[in-house]
Formats: sequence, C-alpha cells, structure tokens
Amino acid sequence: MNHIRKISLFVLGLLMAVACVSQSPLPKVVSGKIERIENFTSDYVTARNVDIWLPDSYSKAKKYAVLYMHDGQMLYDAEQGWNKQSWDVDDTASKLMSEGKVKDFIVVGIWNGGVTRHPDYFPQKPLESLSKVELDTVTAQLVKAQIIKSPPFATQSDNYLKFLTKELKPYIDQNYSVHTDRSNTYVMGSSMGGLISMYAICEYPDIFGTAACLSTHWPGTFVLENNPVPAAFIQYLKDNLPDPNSHRIYFDCGDQTLDALYPDIQRKVDQVMFDKGYSKANWTTEYFPGQAHTEDAWKVRLRIPLEYMLGK
Repeated sequence: MNHIRKISLFVLGLLMAVACVSQSPLPKVVSGKIERIENFTSDYVTARNVDIWLPDSYSKAKKYAVLYMHDGQMLYDAEQGWNKQSWDVDDTASKLMSEGKVKDFIVVGIWNGGVTRHPDYFPQKPLESLSKVELDTVTAQLVKAQIIKSPPFATQSDNYLKFLTKELKPYIDQNYSVHTDRSNTYVMGSSMGGLISMYAICEYPDIFGTAACLSTHWPGTFVLENNPVPAAFIQYLKDNLPDPNSHRIYFDCGDQTLDALYPDIQRKVDQVMFDKGYSKANWTTEYFPGQAHTEDAWKVRLRIPLEYMLGK
C-alpha cells in the first residue's frame, strides 16, 4: 500500500505542476515547428493551450494526416516537463517520415487541464454504469489518493470528446492542410490519456480510425482491491468496440511502478479484442517487461505505435 501511496502522490504532483505552467513559452523542438493556440476556448471544457507540431516538410500544397495527442505539455520539450521528461514526439516523427516509414502527418498536442485531468479523461459511460455503492467506492479511492478533494467524483469526458470532435477538429480541418476523413485521423495518449483515446474511438468511430493507448490506466483509481472500474471498462468494450473491419487499435504496457497494475487487466482486454473479431490485421498489444510509467519509457517505444498507426 505504501507503494501505491507514493504513486498517488506522484500523480498529484504532476497535476499541480502542469497547472502552474499555462503561460509557458513555446516548446523547443529539434525539427519542424510548433504553432500554439493559446487558451483555446470551449463551450464544453476549461480553456487550454493546444500545441500543433508541423514537420519541416509542411506545405499547403499537400495534405497531412492528423494525430491528436493528450497531455500536450509533455510531448515535445523535456525542459518544460514537470519531471524534465517528454515524449520527444518531433524527434521520432521526423525520423520516421524522413525514412519513409510513415505517411506525412501533423501532431495536435492538447494540454490537459491540470486539476481537471482525471475528470476530463475518465470514460464517462463506464463510470455511470456503476451502482451507487460501487461509485462511492471509486470516489473514496480517488479521495484517498488525493486526486479529488471530496465527493462526489463526476467525470466530464463526454464533454471533453465534444470539445475534441465538435470544436478542435473543425478548427484544425479549416486552418491546416490536412486530410479530414476517418482513415487519416488518429488519437493517442498514455495512462489516463490511454483511457480517453480508447473511449474516443468507441464513442466517435466515424471520426477516429485508429487509437493508440499506451500504459492504459485500466484501474481508474490507484488500487486493484475492491475496485469495480476494470470490470466496467471491459463490459463497455464488449458493448462498444468499433467495427474491426474499419478501425485499428494499439495497446501496450510495462510492469514497473504504476504500470505494474496493468498487465493482468490488459490480458482480459486482449481476450475481449479477440472475441470481438480483432486480429493482427487491426489490433496489437505489446508488453514491455521492466519498463515504468514515465515519459522516458513512452519515448523509447514511441516509434512502435507510430509505425503501427501511420506506417506506409
């Protein structure tokens, strides 16, 4: 329990840190450039920055695929990350494009809302399927982990996805030279960002063709004992996975730090994927023994989901 306690305090520190950097300068990138939408105003969620990465090759004379990524503060520049880590998306994306291994694409990095991160990213319909006793249990676990201060816990991920699909995507489609169809629209994230990426492709299968969910935070809280959340997520997937003939999904996880909570649940998810008709042609789950729940870990294996999603 002390181990999980340390993890929850670690996550709380992340939330506090990202909430304090809303006025950060543009991230430094090794290639391409960043264009920022400062405090993108939404009717559905709190205003937040959106950092759009354009490759060196970007030209209005051609069209690009679009990769939407969550936790946008942590994607490009380790010096601006709360823990001095980042995905270094620009490095890996540029290398893969220059090698001709992936189609040309841009990255839309959506900042999380700091203290709203957990409510924004926690899939709403699975949570609402819980009984009152189960919901009270989940809320108590989140209070104990200091993710919320007091009951009740109310997710707003349906509104977050409305922001993404009804406000942000139309803005990107109108202002950038991009393909707008499902087969060229991707969503990706880690941890809670993995959950909301899974939820996005299930709730909006006409918009997102592929989702990559790294270190997906299947527990929802930070304990496995007496936790009804994983079963609710699995039932939701049974009922709502999109058509495998027109969608692709990537999962992965390590087995250290917070990732130690995931492998057993992920294997149950894998069985659901198989039972719902997914195969190697449209789904993969990768396991990374020894890897922890950090941006450095996701950076090391980033090329794998990028090639899976965007490979030529």
